[in-house]
Amino acid sequence: MTAIAIPSVMQAIDIKQPGGPEQLVAIEMPVPRPDAGYLLVRVAAAGVNRPDVMQRAGSYPPPPGASLIPGLEIAGEVVAVGPDVSRFAVGDKVCALIAGGGYAEYCVVHETNALPIPRGFSLLQAAALPETFFTVWANLFQRGKLQAGEILLVHGGTSGIGTVSIMLAKAFGATVLTTVGSEEKCAAAIKLGADSAINYRTHDFVAETKRLTGGHGADVIVDLVAGDYVARNYAAAAVEGRILQIGIQHGPARELNLMPLLSKRLTHTGTTLRPRSIEEKAAIAADLQEKVWPLLADGRLQPLIDSTFPLYRACDAHTTMEASTHIGKIMLVTPGYVDLLV
Repeated sequence: MTAIAIPSVMQAIDIKQPGGPEQLVAIEMPVPRPDAGYLLVRVAAAGVNRPDVMQRAGSYPPPPGASLIPGLEIAGEVVAVGPDVSRFAVGDKVCALIAGGGYAEYCVVHETNALPIPRGFSLLQAAALPETFFTVWANLFQRGKLQAGEILLVHGGTSGIGTVSIMLAKAFGATVLTTVGSEEKCAAAIKLGADSAINYRTHDFVAETKRLTGGHGADVIVDLVAGDYVARNYAAAAVEGRILQIGIQHGPARELNLMPLLSKRLTHTGTTLRPRSIEEKAAIAADLQEKVWPLLADGRLQPLIDSTFPLYRACDAHTTMEASTHIGKIMLVTPGYVDLLV
């Protein structure tokens, strides 16, 4: 394999100081070099996620040793490898979960947290996979143990996490209910495969969940909201239900009666993905490659992409995310791959 020329500097997005989207600015910085076990990837596209917004606002700092540049998922071409790399070679195309550094033209990735591009996928589509698929698989299937025939309630069904939760749950035989904030989003969720979509602005999701399930409730609930949703999730859950807390957009639950947790024998668990070890993420990656990547390659699953922005317009991408009008993933495209802009 002929060596690929690597520049000394690259464009990246920096956070000037905690604040709004205007704090995201394009800068030049040195291209990182891969240590043992790491790949250097020329980034084609990067996903924009809620944790990026939280980091920009100053409420979700990177874990120790991670890049200060935001961005948790990328896809691109391997242009250099560090010592002891065995899974990938220069020239391979990969997508990867990272702890930071995705909003840049080059990024270092541990080889065990990278996955091959699914057959038939563009680099843009592949970049929309890692953060949401790792998160949903680890929570919904590894921790939540969702089974075929069970009822899943997903809050925010047209978000990146929500769309993947719907698609994966349906692919593995669950019945899916979801909450969304408009009739347009209800239609989009149904098109994705949800069995029922509840407009939370016009309907009480607890009452609707009970009605739609004949009083049974949801066996598993995926929640990014928290706040007053915690108590309402307890009310909507079935006996022996599992509640998976993967976000707290509305802050903590200020008042909470735990009696339903006891009387229904509920399990309420929470996780964050970013601080987990390379080894833990590698185990999720291996599970995904075995059980989910074949579904992607067969065309049974497709990530839903809402919009794409050039890297230098990261501030506009964050503004779009905070407006919550998007349906699916918001993506950034680096200067060398402008053909991926749609």
